[in-house]
Amino acid sequence: MTLSSNSTSVKSWRAHLIATASLGFPLIGAQLAQMAINTTDVVMLGWLGTEELAAGVLATQIFFVLYIFGTGFATAVMPLVAQAEGQNDIRGVRRAVRMGIWIALFYSIITLPPLWFIEDILLMLGQDANVSALAKDYMQVAMWAMAPALVAHCMRSFLSAMERAQIVLWAVLLGTLTNAFLNYALIFGNFGAPALGIVGAAIASLITNVLISAILIFYTTWLRQLKKYDLFVRLWRSDWEAFGEILRLGWPIGIAIISEVGMFTIASIFMGWLGTVQLAAHGIVMQIAALAFMIPLGLSSAATVRVGRTLARNEVQDMRRAAVTVTAMALLFSSMAAILFLVLPVQLVDLFLDYNNPLASQVAAYAVPLLFIVAAFQLVDCLQVVAAGMLRGMKDTKVPMVIAVVSYWGLGISSAYVLGLHTDLAGVGIWMGLAIGLAAAALFMNIRFWRSAHKIGLAP
Repeated sequence: MTLSSNSTSVKSWRAHLIATASLGFPLIGAQLAQMAINTTDVVMLGWLGTEELAAGVLATQIFFVLYIFGTGFATAVMPLVAQAEGQNDIRGVRRAVRMGIWIALFYSIITLPPLWFIEDILLMLGQDANVSALAKDYMQVAMWAMAPALVAHCMRSFLSAMERAQIVLWAVLLGTLTNAFLNYALIFGNFGAPALGIVGAAIASLITNVLISAILIFYTTWLRQLKKYDLFVRLWRSDWEAFGEILRLGWPIGIAIISEVGMFTIASIFMGWLGTVQLAAHGIVMQIAALAFMIPLGLSSAATVRVGRTLARNEVQDMRRAAVTVTAMALLFSSMAAILFLVLPVQLVDLFLDYNNPLASQVAAYAVPLLFIVAAFQLVDCLQVVAAGMLRGMKDTKVPMVIAVVSYWGLGISSAYVLGLHTDLAGVGIWMGLAIGLAAAALFMNIRFWRSAHKIGLAP
């Protein structure tokens, strides 16, 4: 593909900053709100009991692994819509969204059998019988949330690519509040509702996902500017070319995401081998790091849209400025987070601890040095996720998948294993290994993006 470098008018840096902020900030807010939903579930199940919390964590982790792979296909809708909209191709937008919904529904059906038999799976993995039975009770309701959750993700991709991210934020915020209210009512029997325990948490999750999906679907059919796309008219009609393109783009995205999630999961196992205090400290630092990661993650979606749209319009210089702007914004916010971790590590860790617990001081002492490592890798973490978003805007997913697998599993996990379990660095060594994996991904994904940009007439 060759683009002309002569744009009729190149937008100013200020215009790019405003466009990126107006798209990126609502997406960041939506990511934080989504995280709040998961946190609410964990907190309230913890109030219910230890076995219920353990069952809920196991069930939601299995659900999450299957869901996060499915989001690869829903995420693939975003660059396709962004490029089609950049070319004023209404039919192309409609085809991508419709087939994204088809794949979301088909994939949801495929996930039902393993989720239905979760008790048998957990027992085979050596989990406690009571915990496994509770996980089954939870999952046989919660598994029906897979379809609305993935459909909602497809709609999020569409609305983000159409630069209508504000409604995504409001829908997820409403879902957060609804989830908290329903959890409190249905788990414990408040407000006249029956006390359903862990099943109540599953019902709350199902209703929340249906609500978010319904809001986004209603918005796309109600807003005058979006009615012309007719997304749900003759939804049953197949379009195998678009279906195949989403599959082609989506499965590498899913594997890349699973690779990164898997790296942190394996790191948690390594930390558990070191001891209970070490694992507790690791869990706290993971929560803090995940919260900070929501900012570059939201900007990564903005990068996909901004790069995809300018690429489709042959706006070479604007594509360059869009890429530089979103990268600079992500680096700025990640630098601020890193400074916060370096300046206030004890205060941040203390937010997660009850010092009436005799082990709390040991957990805090172990967590603070880990937070220093997290501060150090904030920059590379943001660079790798934003570069991945920019590559998706180019519809480039297979090579980034290879980079992710090699970086996270080849370098990250092996480095964490050696440094954490075969040196005196212990937990610090494990987090250093994670930083090595993220740094490798950041380096190679950015090289990939700028080389690809150069080939289409865009030299950084």
